Amino acid sequence: MKRISSRLAAACRALPLAGAPALLTAFLLTASGCQPANEVPAPAQLLPPDKMVRLLIDLHTLEARTEGAALPPDSSRALFRQQQQQVYARHEVSDSAFTQSFRYYAMHGHDLNDLYKTVIDSLAAREKRLSK
Repeated sequence: MKRISSRLAAACRALPLAGAPALLTAFLLTASGCQPANEVPAPAQLLPPDKMVRLLIDLHTLEARTEGAALPPDSSRALFRQQQQQVYARHEVSDSAFTQSFRYYAMHGHDLNDLYKTVIDSLAAREKRLSK
């Protein structure tokens, strides 16, 4: 669990989370501590790791864009929620499938750690390309 915390801390430094998405992430990570990982069955709609990575990259990029829009917090949240639904549609994923998959991966800490390692590496590489 310590490795997950360090990865999430690194992700927060790279792309700070704010508002509803941060609350959702915090809730899911907190709730995941209530049941042993071996007792959590995989959801029927479990998203494969590569799809989760692409989705998380898009969601964190969206968070960064909405935070950088210099909007009031309520407008920023509304904009994020609207565009979040577009991201789900583009990836052909429902918000419940994403939430259930995220919770499953959070219950299996090493899996979430691996997902976020790839997400962070991908975002860092993208940032490096854009800064050139």
